[in-house]
Formats: sequence, C-alpha cells, structure tokens
Amino acid sequence: MRSKPYPPSVQRALRSLGSDIRIARKKRRMPTADFAARMDVSPGTLARLEQGDAGVSVGALAMALLALGELRRLDELIDVSKDDTGLLLDVDSLPKRIRRRSAL
Repeated sequence: MRSKPYPPSVQRALRSLGSDIRIARKKRRMPTADFAARMDVSPGTLARLEQGDAGVSVGALAMALLALGELRRLDELIDVSKDDTGLLLDVDSLPKRIRRRSAL
C-alpha cells in the first residue's frame, strides 16, 4: 500500500480520466448499474473509477474501456514507437565511431 499521497499532477490526471470515462458512459446512455455489470465490478468501484480514485485496479480500467468499445486505447497508451524520450536515448547510446573489424 502506498503511504504517501500521489503528486497533484497524478491526481489531476486520474480525475480527468475518471471524468472522461463518465462522459463517455453518459454519451452512450448507459446507466451506472448497467455499465458496472458490463465491467463486472460493483457500482461502488465504478463510482471510484469515475472519481479518479488511484486505488481502482488497472483491470477495472481495462474493463471500462472494453465496455465503451475503446480497449485499443490501452494498447496505444505507451507506444514505444512514439516514445520521444526513449528514441532520443537510443540515439544517444549509439557509438561515436565505428571501426572496421580486423580480419581473423
């Protein structure tokens, strides 16, 4: 269990994610009880997810995305081909010089 509170930036991001899930559910005209049943979670867990509670499992988030028809978004969350920092680090680790290999 985490003893320290999450940084404000993480809390804001989770609240925003929860709000986006709530809006997407409402746009699809899904009552909370039906949506929670599709997610296979309790209505309380859904409420916590929509409030941005950091203690809700990633599995519950994945099920919410599945119920919304947006599971592919989880696959795209950290796409290594779009990880600018990782790509820059790869370039930085390249050798400065390449020497011809000597014949054996």
